[in-house]
Amino acid sequence: MSRTPSISRQLVFAVAVPLVLSFALTIVVLDRIFRDSALQALRERLDQEVIALVTAAELTDTGRMDLRLLDPESRLSRPRSGQYAAVRTARGHILWSSPSMEGVAVDYGAPVAIGTTDFYQQRLADGTELGILNRGLEWDYAPGNSANLVFSVAEDLAGQRARLERFRRQLVAWFGALALLLLAVLGGLLRRVLRPVRRLEQEIAEVDSGSRAQLGEGFPRELAGVARSLNALLRSERARIARYRDTLGNLAHGLKTPLAVMRSALAGGPGQSATLDREIDRIAQIVDHQLQRAATSGGVTLGQQSVPVAPVVADLRTALRKVHSGKDLAIDTDVPADAGFAGDRGDVMELLGNLIDNACKWCRGIVRVSARLDPARPVERRLVLVVEDDGPGIAPADRGRVLGRGVRADERASGHGLGLAMVADTVALYGGELFIGESAGLHGARIEVALPGRPVDMAVLPSRG
Repeated sequence: MSRTPSISRQLVFAVAVPLVLSFALTIVVLDRIFRDSALQALRERLDQEVIALVTAAELTDTGRMDLRLLDPESRLSRPRSGQYAAVRTARGHILWSSPSMEGVAVDYGAPVAIGTTDFYQQRLADGTELGILNRGLEWDYAPGNSANLVFSVAEDLAGQRARLERFRRQLVAWFGALALLLLAVLGGLLRRVLRPVRRLEQEIAEVDSGSRAQLGEGFPRELAGVARSLNALLRSERARIARYRDTLGNLAHGLKTPLAVMRSALAGGPGQSATLDREIDRIAQIVDHQLQRAATSGGVTLGQQSVPVAPVVADLRTALRKVHSGKDLAIDTDVPADAGFAGDRGDVMELLGNLIDNACKWCRGIVRVSARLDPARPVERRLVLVVEDDGPGIAPADRGRVLGRGVRADERASGHGLGLAMVADTVALYGGELFIGESAGLHGARIEVALPGRPVDMAVLPSRG
């Protein structure tokens, strides 16, 4: 199996490629600028040579050109010096050529028109490259006398080529060194920046080995959410394990009394079938309840899709109206379609089922169920569920007590006192909040629950036919 490359290596590669490409493009552009500047400088230099030739030129009475070079050290005076010059008539007849042209065949091309300048490059038969400038002038050599002449100057490009190659080597060397330096600095910065990622990896390994209970704090903002989610997942898993243990303990404790009654009934001889049936039914109820509690999701919100609350409320409304069909009951609902619970559907159904069933049991005839997503709250408590009724309500002194397991506000009423306790357990598992108060409009009990919530993606909701 091939090894997946590290993030730092991928980042270095992702930066190195455009960096090298940009440097290469810069080298090409600078090389072009330098080459153009060198050619422009050569043209200007040759132009200055033409002016110097025009200044030094004289036409003799016999029609010959006499040109005394002002600078005795001029390259035009030395044979094969790399700089050449000639003066021609408008028809191409050579009037004068520099001593440097001895043994060198330079083709200056066709004469140019008077008043124009032509600059070009030429390669000789021996491979020598020349830069050639021709300028056509109307030369006034005496008062009232003028001649149309072409002054031509050429220069060997070998020196310029050498300077260009040296410049290119320097460019590549400097930009190469700069690229290596930048990549080294980038590697160091990435190592420093990715240090929290390596710390996160190490702490996850420590959690996996059991040497650490949860991830630490102090991570950067980009990783703090990941650390919080992983810690929430770890707490959820520990809570799930603890709940399984509690479930087994509750199951064992709950079965002790029915089994003892059954043992006594069996010892009492025949005629105890009614007692046995009643206790068997009680055992079945205890087992069903504990299995249901053990099967809940344990408050896991990481990776959970939003569960639409409106269909859950609608299904519970239909079912509970049948269960309480002996009562003139109105269950009013106000649940927006996009209100979603960020958790397991079974948890929110059990929670709402207990709350609405409890309200139906104690109301005189009206139950109200509402839900909303409050964007001002954190995600862990963004979904607000409210169940109200017009019953006698819950006294302030009993509002904390009724959340205990097996506790009922009115001990004379039927039931096991588990409904609100199960609601409190589910709220605690999801890190939510639960408030018990008095309904302002119905004057009965009002129970508000805040749970993890996210908007529902309406595009993926199945149609209800």
